Amino acid sequence: MNNNKNNTCSAQKTPSFNVVYFLFFTCLSMLAVGVANSVQATEGGGSSYPMGAENYMSGAMPPPGFYGVVFSNHYDADSLRSNSGEKLPVDFRVKASSIDPRFIWVTDQQVLGGALGFHTIMPLVDLKVELNGQSQRKRGVGDMIFGTALGYHLSEKFHAILALDIITPTGEYDRNDLANIGRNYWGIQPIVALSYIDPAGLNVDAKIMYDFNLKNNATDYTSGQEFHMDYAMGWGLGNGWVLGVGGYIYQQTTDDRQYGERIENNKGHAFAIGPSIKYTSSKGWFLTAKWQQESEVRNRAEGNAYWLKLAIPF
Repeated sequence: MNNNKNNTCSAQKTPSFNVVYFLFFTCLSMLAVGVANSVQATEGGGSSYPMGAENYMSGAMPPPGFYGVVFSNHYDADSLRSNSGEKLPVDFRVKASSIDPRFIWVTDQQVLGGALGFHTIMPLVDLKVELNGQSQRKRGVGDMIFGTALGYHLSEKFHAILALDIITPTGEYDRNDLANIGRNYWGIQPIVALSYIDPAGLNVDAKIMYDFNLKNNATDYTSGQEFHMDYAMGWGLGNGWVLGVGGYIYQQTTDDRQYGERIENNKGHAFAIGPSIKYTSSKGWFLTAKWQQESEVRNRAEGNAYWLKLAIPF
């Protein structure tokens, strides 16, 4: 990776740090109250990470310095899917919008041969949930993320990041509410992110994550472990633009538990894809935009998401 901060700010997409995580957790956490009996797949059918949040250059760490990223997201869903993928007979809709400032510090220290970096994300969430004639809206700070990562530049075009994110239960939560902007449990998320970057050719990215969810003490519910991967594939035009597609793959790997009992036949599954573009300025900032449609959904809400991300070096 070029060590010029302006050029690598585009790499600064701070790859392995989940940025807009709050969106998905917010939009689906509300299901824990009204539909928990019909759709489980982790508590309320939601996740602490917003599936598909990352995009191009997710595995490329920028050079030492301070960076700021702002994510803007909107998620809209009006369908709940069963274990067989059929639409459930529930009058339901969720709309979640957020602005997520993310602050990144890449040190000049090397650990295990990789550049050491840290980050934090503070999601600002606006969530509205409608379920069978009831409606509730909440706004506020969601569950914050703190993480550390090691970045490797394996060649001029191939990059990797190993990271660990901790999701903290800072968002407002009430087990009796329809809408919650926090999930009320800690999450531990190891990450491997890989990027192949060619400004005038093929661009391929994969951010691979595995979630360990701790217990929600308010409900004695422990959501199952989750495997998911954000991906992007595009073609660089040589003028700062990359055009292609992106999305995510999601599979819950272990059963949920509540009151010591295993909840079976409720594992979540989903796939999403849609157009994705990126523009990198010669001054060092970059902007990505993406729309993704979910399909093959099991035991979760099905909808679509819009993402904007602006990254700027300080």
